[in-house]
Amino acid sequence: MQMYIDGEWTDSSSGETLKKYNPSTGELLEEFPAGKKADVDRAVSAAESSYEKWNEIGSLERSRIVYKTRELIEKNRSELENILISENGKVVKEAKEEVDGVLDQIQYYAEFARKITGSIVESSTSDRKILQYKVPHGVVVALTPWNFPAGMVARKLAPALMTGNSVVLKPSSDTPGSAEWIVRKFIEAGVPKGVLNFVTGKGSDIGDYIVSHRKVSLITMTGSTEVGQRIMEKSSSNMSKLILELGGKAPFMVWKDADIKNALKGLMWAKFWNVGQSCIAAERLYVHEDLYERFVSKFVEAARRLKVGDPRTADVGPLINSSALQTTEKFVEEASGSDMQILLGGKRPSLEKSLKNGYFYEPTIIGNAKQDSKIFQEEIFGPIIGATSVSGEEELFRKANDSKYGLSSYLFTSNPDLIFQAAERIRFGELYVNTPGPEESQGYHTGFRLTGQAGEGSKYGIEEYVKLKNVYVGYSGKELHINTVREDLFR
Repeated sequence: MQMYIDGEWTDSSSGETLKKYNPSTGELLEEFPAGKKADVDRAVSAAESSYEKWNEIGSLERSRIVYKTRELIEKNRSELENILISENGKVVKEAKEEVDGVLDQIQYYAEFARKITGSIVESSTSDRKILQYKVPHGVVVALTPWNFPAGMVARKLAPALMTGNSVVLKPSSDTPGSAEWIVRKFIEAGVPKGVLNFVTGKGSDIGDYIVSHRKVSLITMTGSTEVGQRIMEKSSSNMSKLILELGGKAPFMVWKDADIKNALKGLMWAKFWNVGQSCIAAERLYVHEDLYERFVSKFVEAARRLKVGDPRTADVGPLINSSALQTTEKFVEEASGSDMQILLGGKRPSLEKSLKNGYFYEPTIIGNAKQDSKIFQEEIFGPIIGATSVSGEEELFRKANDSKYGLSSYLFTSNPDLIFQAAERIRFGELYVNTPGPEESQGYHTGFRLTGQAGEGSKYGIEEYVKLKNVYVGYSGKELHINTVREDLFR
């Protein structure tokens, strides 16, 4: 694997490499360049020098290239699916769904070639107009996560390139392979030299440097709240625009009149999709007290039937790395030391010899979860969910909103009044009612509080990648008369 800088595939300037391990087996999967500050400088400078020409070719030509990228990905999609399975540990169905999402997002943004419009505003005087243009920011740094390593690359590259920006992409060191594969398809489709650059490396080596680089105009990042806050701090010297999608702690609310089967299906997806490694994962289960025992019992029964193991044959694959596995175990240790109840799971599964070094953990359900516990307050990012009962609407909304995060939330009920109350009172950027996620390309994916700022997806998301430029045009041909300038100066 190599980096791609200024039109060339290259190793790190230091010659150093990093190692990526297969999360299912713990075996070495690949080595990739450990990029350094010198590599970042080359990539950002290449992006800056190519930006104007890329913007000048026009949106229709850029759209043609983005469409071509989609065609190349679709034609070779099985390659990307296999990378997601081996590199990320995704089960087969989820790998296929992620590639479907990649194709959908690229097509969605490619369709905006003629849809980004400005306006002409009437001036206060009759001899001029105000033209308002949508223009690119310039150099965009895209920092992508490991949990959806292909989907997030597509979500950031497609709108950034479509709107005329140049890009430096740095993926997570846990999943560089899928990002490299997609970059190769953009290059094959015709993205010019220098417009798209791909740098790999440790965040501790180049993270602060790339986000504080004086030539960077916009930073788009999906990741943890802690990293997002650091980016805000380090990028402040340049006043770079930020698009940050950070942590989540989604409440899953089941009311007494809910369709139980549908709610269970929705919860099984919302909790165990991608092994719970998702910002929109259900992490807090609130069930009306009249339904609590019955619903949780059925949930435990269904989750018990999930097969954990080899992602090519199982329902639930491994966590991304050993650190994630250890973090998951710590959450359960805390619950074990309290009066909360481990109703299911709570340990590593017994698997065949070939998977003994993989990062697997059983689907885990914790009953009698406490509102002030880490289970209900800290983002888990694993196959664990806490459950508790609620007695009324006020308690439901109060507890659901009791989080420092504010990305996604779920509600299952047949009560229209409760639905509209929730739409007004649940303080999250997304509310899924009687349906699971994930978000769609035409939806604006955004969060409140410590979940970040700005958003992605929809017409609002693509407009994050442009800025408004005002041009005042005088056109009457008459002599100017300016009240604060004396006329006798020009006699």
